[in-house]
Amino acid sequence: QVQLVESGGGLVQPGGSLRLSCAASGFTFTNSPMSWYRQAPGKERELVARIPSTFGITTYADSVKGRFTISRNNAKKMVYLQMNSLKVDDTAVYYCYALIGGIGSWGQGTQVTVSS
Repeated sequence: QVQLVESGGGLVQPGGSLRLSCAASGFTFTNSPMSWYRQAPGKERELVARIPSTFGITTYADSVKGRFTISRNNAKKMVYLQMNSLKVDDTAVYYCYALIGGIGSWGQGTQVTVSS
C-alpha cells in the first residue's frame, strides 16, 4: 500500500523558513520521481518542485526559484522541501506527490501559513 505522509507545516512570519518532509512507503522509492505541489484557497493545485528518481535536474516553479530547495534521501525514503524567505503568497496546503509506474499518488497535505 502506497503511503506518503507529509509533516513540517505550520505558521511562520514573512521572511521565515520551514522544512517540509514526506515519508514514503509501499513502493520502490528509488524508481520514482518525487514532487511537491501546493494549493491555495480558491486556486488550482500547482507544481512547486520536482526531483528525479536518481540523477537529473530538479525543477522549480518560477515563483519559488532561489527560495525553495527540494531534496531526497533514498536510503530513508524521504523527500524534503526547504522553504526560505517565505512570503504571504506561499500560504497553501502542500502535497507530496509520487509518480509510480506512470501513476500518480498523493499525500494528505500539510498546511503552511505565512502571516505576520
